[in-house]
Amino acid sequence: MEISVAPRVESLSSSGIQSIPKEYIRPKEELKTIGNVFAEEKSVEGPQVPTIDLNDIDSEDPLVTEKCREELKKAASDWGVTHLVNHGISDEVIDRVKKAGEAFFELPVEEKEKYANDQASGNIQGYGSKLANTVSKLEWLDYFFHLIFPQDKRDLSIWPKTPTDYMEATSEYARLLRGLATKIMKVLSLGLGLEEDRLEKEVGGIEELLLQMKINYYPKCPQPELALGVEAHTDVSALTFILHNMVPGLQLFYEGKWVTAKCILSNRRYKSILHRALVNKEKVRISWAVFCEPPKEKIILKPLPEVVSEAEPPLFSPRTFAQHMQHKLFRKSQDAALSKE
Repeated sequence: MEISVAPRVESLSSSGIQSIPKEYIRPKEELKTIGNVFAEEKSVEGPQVPTIDLNDIDSEDPLVTEKCREELKKAASDWGVTHLVNHGISDEVIDRVKKAGEAFFELPVEEKEKYANDQASGNIQGYGSKLANTVSKLEWLDYFFHLIFPQDKRDLSIWPKTPTDYMEATSEYARLLRGLATKIMKVLSLGLGLEEDRLEKEVGGIEELLLQMKINYYPKCPQPELALGVEAHTDVSALTFILHNMVPGLQLFYEGKWVTAKCILSNRRYKSILHRALVNKEKVRISWAVFCEPPKEKIILKPLPEVVSEAEPPLFSPRTFAQHMQHKLFRKSQDAALSKE
């Protein structure tokens, strides 16, 4: 597979081009499903992503608590995604994280290049764009990717020095999000009939679960009907938390159709929903995705004995998280190559 370096999408967007390069144009069959994201976001027809009020999870009324747990379990089983409200992370903390990320991407491209990653050598942390290759299309985004928790595993040398609040704001958000991840996994464990700490232990526990943040920057696109910000995929993480700058773009594949999320938590008892990101020509979109992942080599991932049976046999063989990611990337490359034949 041939790989080459593509220009930053931000540079393409600001260059004044009226037509996007062919490397960004999606296949014909996919183009039929790409619509106007602003029109679709306003639609009140069809299914809507469920909203869960986490304030009820700590209610003194056991009936209220149980109802909230059941709603979260149902959302995880049916959708694999939910919109969380009253989650315990203050608007002030979230605003600081968003302002810090926005300020970084407002820097000149030349300044951001000081934090560039080196994907060819396997170093994916830092500032980057998808590499061009012979089997898949490019995506209309630039990004900044780094591990944000646990603190002792961070590489602060690649964290942005500008804005000055970036490190403090992101660290505080990571600390609070780690607590929220524990709360969510407890509910999901109970929903499977397990002890409340079982799922968290299976993916690394308090000490080993990693939080990786990817700030996705989607510049204005002159032909949004031809491109995608992120192509359709499912996450490999145990949980994914997403913030955004209130510009729509996230779409979820539900019941055979693409559903635009309204301005979200993302053995298959709980779904990992297929999703993608649209772009537009009017507004820059930014999202902050935090992936909660097990360590790459220390833990063997496998379906829990309690959730498999003769009727529901294991859907995948035991593997490390590194092997799981490699398997998924290999399958993705295979599928892309076959689609070109």
